[in-house]
Amino acid sequence: MTDPDPDPSAPAGPDRRTFLRRAGLVAGGAVAAGGVLAACSGKSPTTTFDSVIDHPAKESGIDTVVVLTLENRSFDHMIGWLGTDEAYLEAGRRRYGSRFRVDGRQDLRYRDPRGRAFATSLLTTNGLQPEPFRGCTHPIPGHGWNSGRAQLAHGFLGAGTGNDEYAIGYYRGDDVPFTRDLARRFTVFDHWHAPLMAGTFPNRQYLHSATSDGRKEDPIPLRVGIFEGPTIWDRLGAAHVPARYYHNDLPIITLWGRRMDRWRSPIEDYFDDAAAGKLANFVMVDPAFRGDYRTDDHSWADIRYGQRFVREVFRAFAQSPQWERGVFVLIYDEWGGFFDHVRPPIVPDARRSADPQNDFGQTGFRVPAIVASPRARVGGVDHSRSDHTSVLRFLEWRFLGAPARGPGGDGRWWLTTRDRHAHNLGTALGAGRPDPELAFDVDAPLAPGGPPCAFPPWGTAPLPPGSAAGTSSEWEADEELQSLTRQVVPDRSAAPWLLP
Repeated sequence: MTDPDPDPSAPAGPDRRTFLRRAGLVAGGAVAAGGVLAACSGKSPTTTFDSVIDHPAKESGIDTVVVLTLENRSFDHMIGWLGTDEAYLEAGRRRYGSRFRVDGRQDLRYRDPRGRAFATSLLTTNGLQPEPFRGCTHPIPGHGWNSGRAQLAHGFLGAGTGNDEYAIGYYRGDDVPFTRDLARRFTVFDHWHAPLMAGTFPNRQYLHSATSDGRKEDPIPLRVGIFEGPTIWDRLGAAHVPARYYHNDLPIITLWGRRMDRWRSPIEDYFDDAAAGKLANFVMVDPAFRGDYRTDDHSWADIRYGQRFVREVFRAFAQSPQWERGVFVLIYDEWGGFFDHVRPPIVPDARRSADPQNDFGQTGFRVPAIVASPRARVGGVDHSRSDHTSVLRFLEWRFLGAPARGPGGDGRWWLTTRDRHAHNLGTALGAGRPDPELAFDVDAPLAPGGPPCAFPPWGTAPLPPGSAAGTSSEWEADEELQSLTRQVVPDRSAAPWLLP
């Protein structure tokens, strides 16, 4: 199961021929029935894989971790097609044995409050909307504390979900070609859940600080310093581990206060730092959350802009001198109200409650998650039960002295109960010789994005107060935060992901 060794005679630097060889441009590269939720097994795909976490952290061969977090899409909705991709599955069986599988389903049925059954359908061909890559003619699916619990109890079209048929639509691999290439080449986590059955900001709080501090809903308006408590940034800073956060517009880390400014940089700096081989040990990149050309994949955003943004961020890292000792993590903050057939687990949390309406141990539905690295399994799947605190646990193991597994170890290395008990994503990374080859054309043409939505987006219903085309009320911010926000505009020189 060890990947082929890279060419030892290849140059070490990021020259053009080396990158073309990696990209495959030079010769040599190349459970349940409809609507019923299945429980997550929480088991890893193999017990024989020699993972980096079975060795000392300093010997991992990993120095740079880049995390890109998009918005509001579920696993089955976005990449459930992997479960029936026969070429991909057959390659997996050849590499890993006859039991290789991906827990993805796109052939399901859900009932609305009147008892009518509707089948899931391919958004690009079902005729339900004229703009299938944005969903303009449909309300944004419900993805809050209460609507998520309604989906868990009644299915994705049931009473209280806030959903119409758009929420049970899906995409195929050809609709998300860059995500497809990453998934086929690297390792997919098919049981990676949103940390909380709640919306964007409570889940992003877990990504940064392993808790939402008891918040169930998005805070409106957003304010600098609205969140409190320690974050992974504070812990890395105290340990003198270099870290950097790059933003397009809304700088989310400033929600923890102006102390976070020391880690904040504009998105242009990411590309410069990657090219120069000067990325920090931990890097977080956020997409554009606002405007007609937002790249976060939120409903009403064109996911083709998201594909192009992911490609630009990944390509910069893959061309960087740091790629061979790096890890790239692509995740989504929460499921966005879209269907998924796996029942979300309940996990250890300081605010765990027997009352479902107050249970912060209840995770959200699955989200797409891909770990790309020269050390990742080729075309692999990790079935381990994970959430965004799995990122924190990996960083805590690699840089802060946490044990590879379990809640023990010396010292207070964790932030909360959640990351103390979290799965370490390092199970997907091999301790053998790394393989930096991409084996796909990272420069392959991608479809351009389309025009923005014409609002109001459905019927005669108005937009929420303060909203504008391509935005939603969850992004309302106070004046100080607005002054820190840089709007991404269709400037082709500044935003290469907008190029046709």
